[in-house]
Amino acid sequence: MASIVLKNICKSYRDSSIIKNVDLAIEDGECTVLVGPSGCGKSTVLRLICGLETPDSGEIYIGDNYVNDIPPAGRGLAMVFQSYALYPHMTVFENMAFALKVRKLKSAEIEGRVLKAAQILKIDHLLQRKPKELSGGQRQRVAIGRAIVRNPYAFLFDEPLSNLDSALRCQMRYELARLKAQLKTTMIYVTHDQSEAMTLADKIVVMRDGRIEQIGTPLELYDTPTNMFVAKFIGATEMNILPISFVCNEEKLSIFRLSNGAPISFRLKKDVQYSPDKRYYLGIRPEDIDVVSKDAIFYGNMFEGELSLLENLGGDGIAHIALSNGQQLRLKTKRIVSDKVGKTIRMGFGIDKSYLFDENGNTLMGINRR
Repeated sequence: MASIVLKNICKSYRDSSIIKNVDLAIEDGECTVLVGPSGCGKSTVLRLICGLETPDSGEIYIGDNYVNDIPPAGRGLAMVFQSYALYPHMTVFENMAFALKVRKLKSAEIEGRVLKAAQILKIDHLLQRKPKELSGGQRQRVAIGRAIVRNPYAFLFDEPLSNLDSALRCQMRYELARLKAQLKTTMIYVTHDQSEAMTLADKIVVMRDGRIEQIGTPLELYDTPTNMFVAKFIGATEMNILPISFVCNEEKLSIFRLSNGAPISFRLKKDVQYSPDKRYYLGIRPEDIDVVSKDAIFYGNMFEGELSLLENLGGDGIAHIALSNGQQLRLKTKRIVSDKVGKTIRMGFGIDKSYLFDENGNTLMGINRR
């Protein structure tokens, strides 16, 4: 195992700057997940670490070793790609053993490593099959097993589950989490899937346009995003963002207003000065909005909207609400049924259950869920 450190890394292709002054430290034995929209540079960072790309400037260290000039084969890393890249004419055993044979290890050691990895991944009964005889999930396990047998300093995963269907992705996500706990090897994992990131990561790195927006544990990024981009990106269902305007400060509250006139309150922060001439944004996670019956007493922010669409997911649902000003928001609920579609419903959220962003998207006020 080894730590991995990137110092002021930059990478451009022709006139396009892809990676911009990235600094990142990954601790020994830590699983770090890189997330961000397509084209943000997360896969490029992975390729720079493993040596498939060369940085224009900056330094890369694996352990205490400066590796910018070391070729991929000499960095002691194992990479698992989106495609399985298995040799179709070889058996599972031969695919997993191939890199060890190239290194001229003894047959007994090769057999021991392959069998141990196969047992960890529960594919030891498949060792004599060829890739065409395997399911997608089994092929991906073989690809992971081929990486495990090398005993690398670190594993690099580039969206390894994206070719699998939903059920297999859930199963493999569990298997990877189990594997991470068992091997305790440094891992860097690239994905766009929220569930993978939140399940696997010790630390999540959110990227945008070649830069790092925020680094933290899954719960830190979910609870305390530094800006609107991170707030919207982290979470299985995207945070609702609504423009609001400042009205006034009262004794303990700061009062804002939605464009449809509904008042929105935040706790007063004496060290923050708001202006009625600036635009602000309200952020509410769908899971923090409650449906409020007409006769219920609710202490907090309340507004109304029309239930325009209900995504029924079984145990719960995603309700799409149209506000009177034409804006849309989503909420998660177990209390809405399909016969309310097309009807006006009341919604509420506590003053400590929302976020306030300034006109540049920076977080002014967040939630302390602990």
